[in-house]
Amino acid sequence: MKPAPFDYIRASSMDHALATLSTLREDVTVLAGGQSLLPTMNLRLSRPGCILDISGLASLRSISESSHSIHIGALARHIDVLESAVIHAHVPLLRQAMPNVAHAAVRNRGTFGGSIANADPAAEIPACCVALGATVILKNAEGERHVPAEEYFVGLYESVRQPDELLVGVDIPKRPGQRTAFHELALRRGDFAVVGVAAMFSTALRIVIFGCEPFPKLSPVGTHATSLADEESRTRIIEQAVVAMDPLANLHGDADMKREWARVLLRRCLADIAG
Repeated sequence: MKPAPFDYIRASSMDHALATLSTLREDVTVLAGGQSLLPTMNLRLSRPGCILDISGLASLRSISESSHSIHIGALARHIDVLESAVIHAHVPLLRQAMPNVAHAAVRNRGTFGGSIANADPAAEIPACCVALGATVILKNAEGERHVPAEEYFVGLYESVRQPDELLVGVDIPKRPGQRTAFHELALRRGDFAVVGVAAMFSTALRIVIFGCEPFPKLSPVGTHATSLADEESRTRIIEQAVVAMDPLANLHGDADMKREWARVLLRRCLADIAG
């Protein structure tokens, strides 16, 4: 199929993009890599009145390092993140997760910020951002605001981003000595996760179970999970995380099945971190 008719605007600058969003608001949809948007348009599941193409904004493609954080621009492609030496050195969770993001053709065009903006509950990047304690940077014509990733996602394909705001990047804090693990269950390598777990241990343990709830959120294991050395402690953490789940039943399995898969993946993640 082909998309319904729409207007097309190619942003010539950041100011142009923000002015367009401010004027059109709900009537405009942002195009970055297009790997999620264009298929839904072709199937007419999405019918935007106007497309704002920001792919030419080179300033949003950078991956950079400061003394305290790593910055990933919204237009950094998945393949850029996967192959970045900065990411390999300072964000091991993304190094582990990115090979699971779609397939090579999609990774060559899809963007890091586009995945976050789309807020798909089965996508790997939003879950990793929450686990890492990342900050999402939003900008409009009036200024800029920084939103913790765990507060950014609020529902199925829903976030706190306003119609006049553009997601311009993500800041991820540096955590020397961090230990991370990532496991997911998918029907095929590269498909969206049926259930997945992203985990990071630094001064405390941060676990995100994704793919089976409306949006990625931190499991309530909190700062008490400071010891992963023994099996009993890990089992207690797993059960605490699984009890807090509210999985959605679908064609892949009911809620109890999703919880059992989460237990298996959590056990693998905690064993990796402990090891």
